[in-house]
Amino acid sequence: MSNLSLKRVWEKYYEDRLPNFHIPHIGLYEMLKETAQSYRDHVAIIFNYETLTYEELKKRTDALASYWQSCGLKKGDRIGLWLGNHPDYITAYYASLALGLIIVPINPAYTPREVLQVFHDTALRALVVGEKSVTALQKIREVYDLEHIMYATNVSINREVSSIVHHMIDIFKNGSIKFTEASIDPKNDLAIIQYTGGTTGTIKGAMLTHHNLIANVYQSYVMYRQKVAFGNETILAATPLYHVYAMTSAMNVGIFLGARILLFERFDVDEVLNQVKKYAPTMFPGVPKMYLSFIHHPNVRFAGLNSLKICSSGSAPLPVEVIKQFKQLTGCTILEGFGMSETSPTTHRTPINGTHKHGSIGIPVPDVDCRIVDQKQEDLGINQVGELVIKGPQVMKGYWNNEKDTASTLQDGWLFTGDLATVDEDGYFYIVGRKKEMILFSGFNIYPQEVENVLYEHQGIAEVAVVGIPDSENGEIPKAFLVAKEGYTLHLEEIKAFCYTKLTPYKVPRVFEERSHLPRNGVGKLLKRLLVKEELERRNKRE
Repeated sequence: MSNLSLKRVWEKYYEDRLPNFHIPHIGLYEMLKETAQSYRDHVAIIFNYETLTYEELKKRTDALASYWQSCGLKKGDRIGLWLGNHPDYITAYYASLALGLIIVPINPAYTPREVLQVFHDTALRALVVGEKSVTALQKIREVYDLEHIMYATNVSINREVSSIVHHMIDIFKNGSIKFTEASIDPKNDLAIIQYTGGTTGTIKGAMLTHHNLIANVYQSYVMYRQKVAFGNETILAATPLYHVYAMTSAMNVGIFLGARILLFERFDVDEVLNQVKKYAPTMFPGVPKMYLSFIHHPNVRFAGLNSLKICSSGSAPLPVEVIKQFKQLTGCTILEGFGMSETSPTTHRTPINGTHKHGSIGIPVPDVDCRIVDQKQEDLGINQVGELVIKGPQVMKGYWNNEKDTASTLQDGWLFTGDLATVDEDGYFYIVGRKKEMILFSGFNIYPQEVENVLYEHQGIAEVAVVGIPDSENGEIPKAFLVAKEGYTLHLEEIKAFCYTKLTPYKVPRVFEERSHLPRNGVGKLLKRLLVKEELERRNKRE
């Protein structure tokens, strides 16, 4: 079995749905319309203990679309959503798509320099601004001429006397609901330009079509189908909606299911657990940092997390020990998976009706094909390490204004992920590291994730990152950065000895460093490149 992609052995886990599996040829706004019609009186969003029904969400969405159309915004115009988790984000998202606008999600933590880079790259015409971004916006307006600015309802400022600045609350109170819905070609019309820094720090805008995103919703549903009921789920949405993971797994999947979206502006573990007790969520697309916070919380056993039926993890590898502890505490198995901004994002997920293999990202979701290839793009066999390449309906159209990176990433319909992986005889895939993160130590390949998984088995370690530090003699040396569990004192020599009992000697980090925290981005993803950068800067100062 040299080419597993031709065998598709993983299809046995959803073969009951394959004959009827169909991705509808619709736009995302059409999905909201259908749900609002079927579940009109059901709660759509819970935010700060207040609720919004699907009928109310649809009315707000249509009022906003009507207003923007009256302002002259038209299909293909780019609109930025520069706000955190809030009902206004969901409203603005679907209102934009109703008109065929192209959404540019913007992290509220971005600096003016970073935001301007996105603005110029996309030639942004309109912007929705949340409370945390108002101050930065004032600086940006000095150098970038925005045609339309809409303040979210959580912005409390003195009203501007301006023809381009408006408040969303006025639209909801007084706006008419008369607009012409855009004619959408789902496979070709862009819905999102999702910026990603990848591992290099250079941003690229992944162009995602309506079909890409609709496809991923339906693919996700098939993977969860045995445990979900339309109109009867509550999704814990604590990851940021401006990130593609929550956009699909919390928001779009939630709208598709007619679920209640239990929305949090930010992840405060105490407040989240308070509302978990009250609202009993059944689904949770989380990130490793959140699961770590749960299992280390002193009251986790009494928090009501046993209401969860489906938990998934994204944005970063999830340590095996965290999965085991969460299962012991809650009874819920975290379904590991894999995805990228370029793939809307999910490509793999552990099947509910299959074996849970610790450390595996699971199987490809329906209609996805995968290969493991070597540097010559030849297919590799079972358990051989090579680059993971993917083909499927959720794969992006390309990078915005970036033909060079598009050509290198998309080749003959296959997306080259840059991730090193293996696949077993059952069609379960395993990520062993990034091509650029693999450590080459004296001719030996070291995959950081393997070393990190071992270190997470140590009882005193809460977080860990293993990186390669350039070295004149060995090429690179592996170094481990550690964060201790609360109340625990780490003894680095003892931890090194622990590693020698679990790893081949060349894989054991040569250097260990304890830190109070590790650098992460807004969705909890480790920023390993910053650790390497800091290490090199310290070395230069010593020299």
